[in-house]
Amino acid sequence: MEEKTSGRRSTRPSRYSRIQEPDLSGHTINHKTDTIVYALGGLGEVGKNMYCIEHDDEIIIIDCGILFPEEGLLGVDYVIPDYSYLVKNQQKIKAMVITHGHEDHIGGIPFFLQSVHLREIYAPRFAKALIEKKLEERRLSRSCKIIEINSDSRIRTKYFNIGFFDTVHSIPDSLGVLINTPNGRIVETGDFKFDLTPIGKNSDYQKMAYIGQIGVTLLMSDSTNSGVPGSSISEKKVANAILEQMHKTPGRLIVSTFASNFYRVRQILECAIACNRKVAVFGRSMENAVEIGRKLGLLSIPDSSFISGNELNTLPANRICIVCTGSQGEPMAALSRIANGTHRFIKIIPGDTVLFSSNPIPGNGTSVSGVINQLTRVGANVVTNSPLTSFHTTGHAPVEEQKLMLNLIKPKYFMPNHGEYKMLVQHSHTAQETGVPKENCFICANGDVLVLRNEEVFKANERVQTDAIYVDGNDATGLSTSVIKDRKILAENGLIAVIVTIDSRYNKILCRPSIVSRGFVYIKDSQPLLKEAELVVYDALKKKMQQRTTFGELKNSIRTSLEPFLYDKTNRNPIVIPVILNQKAAIEEIKAKTGARRAAAHHAPAKKPAETNQ
Repeated sequence: MEEKTSGRRSTRPSRYSRIQEPDLSGHTINHKTDTIVYALGGLGEVGKNMYCIEHDDEIIIIDCGILFPEEGLLGVDYVIPDYSYLVKNQQKIKAMVITHGHEDHIGGIPFFLQSVHLREIYAPRFAKALIEKKLEERRLSRSCKIIEINSDSRIRTKYFNIGFFDTVHSIPDSLGVLINTPNGRIVETGDFKFDLTPIGKNSDYQKMAYIGQIGVTLLMSDSTNSGVPGSSISEKKVANAILEQMHKTPGRLIVSTFASNFYRVRQILECAIACNRKVAVFGRSMENAVEIGRKLGLLSIPDSSFISGNELNTLPANRICIVCTGSQGEPMAALSRIANGTHRFIKIIPGDTVLFSSNPIPGNGTSVSGVINQLTRVGANVVTNSPLTSFHTTGHAPVEEQKLMLNLIKPKYFMPNHGEYKMLVQHSHTAQETGVPKENCFICANGDVLVLRNEEVFKANERVQTDAIYVDGNDATGLSTSVIKDRKILAENGLIAVIVTIDSRYNKILCRPSIVSRGFVYIKDSQPLLKEAELVVYDALKKKMQQRTTFGELKNSIRTSLEPFLYDKTNRNPIVIPVILNQKAAIEEIKAKTGARRAAAHHAPAKKPAETNQ
């Protein structure tokens, strides 16, 4: 996935448990002899890919990604799968295999390693470097060994024999996975496309065809572009379009793309050198990608071709190319800060050209449009991708390329993955067009279990209970759904604080309650409403304090009296926070009584053991 690419535990069931559902298939699992396949993430969503294959006392994990949150998840940084089932069964985990280095396939690894002891992760070269950088930043470098793999690698366990084949994607060293199990062969394609003139290594058509000839029981395949007809354009065509644009741009050229699309970044840098431009790179993820690419020998551009931010004003405008993050309108990315005039080194000047070598990810269109409008407002010439310009191509297979994968692998059964529900259904229809029987196609959700038994596949009447965990910062324990709910209420309805002063010695309210509103109503225009609300709370408390009560009961009384009143008057439900202040003398008296009881308990003589009759 090109860069699509969350604390307390969720209040929903936070533990993977085997729960019984109505038996729709008539099949149950024999956990000793059957091979089972299930996803903890990646089905019904584009992101947090994590697929597990289990046989008896062994589990193989493919990928460990994150999902970037929607706008409605306020304050959430990442969404990750709930790892509780794997925590509970971590002694069974024999291998974690990574298909490639995008965040929706590797971003969850630091959080996973906080919960599960894992000795080894198997990853292709570029993904290995990205994972090591990620673990170094989180101080987890010693927690797990990262073993480099390629298309010739083999991983063998008691029940599994795992091999790999090369695929083409928007990042180097992308692999598909073949898993030989006691009950049949499984192929997981990872993210892929077919490009007949790729920038890097080509797809291994011969190995895919051979795998198809020897027989594949179950194919799990990338569904991201299953609604896109035709085939994708080649990265080389994109390179030619960028080179042409760079030649005809008279001033500075600012290019924004996905930092994770390394081949695109490499092409932009090579085009800049060919046009005698110096390159400045901005954005942490972009800088990391360039650094790792140069370290691995995938980017052969000399140091003399790079300039720092301080050197931008020392060169003519037509000798400068700026490569930066922010193609999706992210508010803190380099391009947004350039557009808003808050970037440390770059200010837009008339004559600058900004090139978007990307398409907006669904849901980001408004943010991208906002950045484009702001760039245009401050004088930049903005160039975006279109069918006429070809400044971007996808890294995922459209329909015709999905058909090619299906025809090469020739699966008996098919499970589309890595996609929203509509994408999975569309990919299933494509599989049926290539000859896979409709009853052999499985549209699954996260937690659904497919069973392989003697090279036959069926859906089990058991499932692994899954959950999304919302991460705020780096805490893998996750925000509870109640926290997310509170944030939504605060955003939509605001907050009311009710301050009450009492004297607990005499069970008496000392003055009328005071109400403070934030984000609920405009206080100056709502004084009658707030005064009436204060009287409602005062009457409820007077009635409650005619008898012995507790601070907790007083708070509940405030909420239960005020919330219905506010909803009746405003049709809104703000969060009500009661604050009860006790008279200082009453607090001192409570402390004195508590201290006396503790002292009496400390000095009380120990009871003698009861005598027994002999």
